[in-house]
Amino acid sequence: MKINKGILVVTTLLFANQSVKAQTPINNSTISGQLNTVTTSVPFLGIAPDSRSAALGEAGVAISPDVNSVYWNMSKLVFAEKDNGFSLSYAPWLRKIVNDMHHSYLSGYSKVGDRFAIGGSFRYFSLGNIAYTDNFGNSLGNSTPNEFALDAGISTALSKKMSIGVTLRYINSNLVPRSFTSANVRPGRSGAGDISWFYQTKLKNSKMKKYNSKLALGANISNIGAKITYTDNTARDFIPTNLRIGGALNMDIDEYNSIMFTTDINKLLVPTNPQVIRDTATGQLIIVKGKNPDVGTIAGMLQSFSDAPDGFSEELKEYNLSFGFEWWYQKQFAARIGYFHENELKGDRQFLTLGLGIRYNVFGLDVTYVAPTNGNQHPLSNQLRFSLLFDMASLSGKGGETAK
Repeated sequence: MKINKGILVVTTLLFANQSVKAQTPINNSTISGQLNTVTTSVPFLGIAPDSRSAALGEAGVAISPDVNSVYWNMSKLVFAEKDNGFSLSYAPWLRKIVNDMHHSYLSGYSKVGDRFAIGGSFRYFSLGNIAYTDNFGNSLGNSTPNEFALDAGISTALSKKMSIGVTLRYINSNLVPRSFTSANVRPGRSGAGDISWFYQTKLKNSKMKKYNSKLALGANISNIGAKITYTDNTARDFIPTNLRIGGALNMDIDEYNSIMFTTDINKLLVPTNPQVIRDTATGQLIIVKGKNPDVGTIAGMLQSFSDAPDGFSEELKEYNLSFGFEWWYQKQFAARIGYFHENELKGDRQFLTLGLGIRYNVFGLDVTYVAPTNGNQHPLSNQLRFSLLFDMASLSGKGGETAK
């Protein structure tokens, strides 16, 4: 609670001074070879919402489609085995630090004929109960800061093997109640969209054909949208526009057992902090390495591939890697393991993931455990996530078919 409150106090102080400009990276000098993370507003949009992909090292752009494809890759939904379904996921958040933060996710979809599928989701992130005080320690009251995103999208099949998808998103981030500060603070709001692609094919190699092997490829550019602000001035910050590409190999070992290997490559399409020095004569900051991050959304996306101060070697450090393995027995019981790696100079998130899944009639349950590999005191230590899935087609007595 104290740390959580501290985060909100810092945020409030930044917003309280109307003369303070947006926290653009140009105001943060970086030194070659030291920590230089790519930061954005509303980072909750990057939290893996469901337990299945979370257990696969947060890989999900090319795995077999299910209801949570609304987040990972909308285009996959048209190839889902079932006609419709919905899921509810819940994750206590940062329990090593506080005990009342959590992330919740509700998603659903329905196929429309053989060529289309529609889907939607609602994400909610609570920062827990915060006690606010003024500069003299007098209580201003309690509140529960929160953020949410509402999604709606469509998937369409271009052929028997390939599909595309589009998602629209409304984002609302209410961090500091207006009544608790004299500044012109308000909830941050923005609109964004995703563009996704999916391709799957059966492998005809004699050895791979023996196991009914299927290769899938996927890509998703998410959160393409307007910058966000929490004040009435013009200062705005980037939202986490993100590129994710990946592949998955599915194999049926025998009539009871099937396995999947998957990997994702992930990169924020947001400008990197440049290296700057201060002009002793004028007091102005001068960029000596990197590029000016004070650009628009599209320019920032393009610039993000070539603006790291240390050049190509640093650009490579901005790509996060996810690896996952999944084993199914009779399509009813699943075991999963995965690994997520982020360079130590770009955030240092490195963790092993373990998960189990059960499917019984119309219900499904997935559970994930996160075990950081770079320190026992990591905030993500002992992290658990839960997902409940419901097969509406089976519930209504109607079977689902794969898109033609």
